[in-house]
Amino acid sequence: MEGEAAYGFIVNVDAQGSGLLSDTEKPEMRRRLYDVTGTAFEQAGIRPPRLYQEDRGDGILGVLAPDVPPVRVVGEWVENLHQNLRETNRDLRKPLRLRVGLHIGRVTADAFGRSGRAVDLACRLCDCGTAKAILRAAADAPLVVAASDRVHEDFVLPGGRWVDPDHYRRHDVDLKEGRTTAWFMVPGRSEPPEPYTERHPEPTADGPGGPPKQSGPPEQSGPRTDHPPQPPAAVGSAGTAGTAGDAPTAGTAGDVATAGAPGDAATAGTADDAATAATADDAPTAGSAAAGDDVATGDRVVQTVHQHGNGRIVVAGNVDSIDLSDGGGR
Repeated sequence: MEGEAAYGFIVNVDAQGSGLLSDTEKPEMRRRLYDVTGTAFEQAGIRPPRLYQEDRGDGILGVLAPDVPPVRVVGEWVENLHQNLRETNRDLRKPLRLRVGLHIGRVTADAFGRSGRAVDLACRLCDCGTAKAILRAAADAPLVVAASDRVHEDFVLPGGRWVDPDHYRRHDVDLKEGRTTAWFMVPGRSEPPEPYTERHPEPTADGPGGPPKQSGPPEQSGPRTDHPPQPPAAVGSAGTAGTAGDAPTAGTAGDVATAGAPGDAATAGTADDAATAATADDAPTAGSAAAGDDVATGDRVVQTVHQHGNGRIVVAGNVDSIDLSDGGGR
């Protein structure tokens, strides 16, 4: 009765790739669609008024009366539809390929057709991306069946004539109403091919982790200096006063010693090559000195650098300040 919900077995059929057909090709596609599905219902002994059909453009919505055994649809009707498609596609340049969604539930009838959440689910399963991907992957197959979890549990698992549960494969599909479980089967195959989905993208050349990191030289140990390396002392120049880090170097005749200070080094006088005492980055450590130096541990050492008449600079110990006066005003 109109307006009252009743249980029915829902069959939704949709043509794959119908959007690619021209206006002149669509009428022939629709004729073949009604022919193969209608003949399959006749062969399974399912006829009006036990069968209601509603046109969906490039598909057909069918609702079966409660007294029609669902296993007859899952078994005989699906197999007959498969064979009818093989026959009609034999000489076609563009074969007719169909997706079928199966569900059972409450259906409400009115003057405009049939409605209900069960109808929505059957249509969603038929049109889901997994069903389309499986049929694309099965290039030589004309049909894929998507059964709801309830249909699979109640009418596929028990088996029956032309019903083989081992030929179905489970996939969780994302629909507008949320994620749900569906079971897919391609007639003529022992199992459907794996669909390509966004959750299983093609592997890249670098693998899932991306390209390998470039290996560089090992990190240097010890204190880091940002100063350019100093040229080696010339022959005849004074020895180096050793400290922790980089040792200050006493230059040759005519060189000017540079006293270390925080930040930039303060340079006394001018010279061709500057001999650098410890800077803020490479500070001398209290208690460290070259052999033979007398340095008081923990005390600040102040030392005077004397320049003799022959131009040679003599340095001993750690340098905190420098006096370059030689009494002659130089």
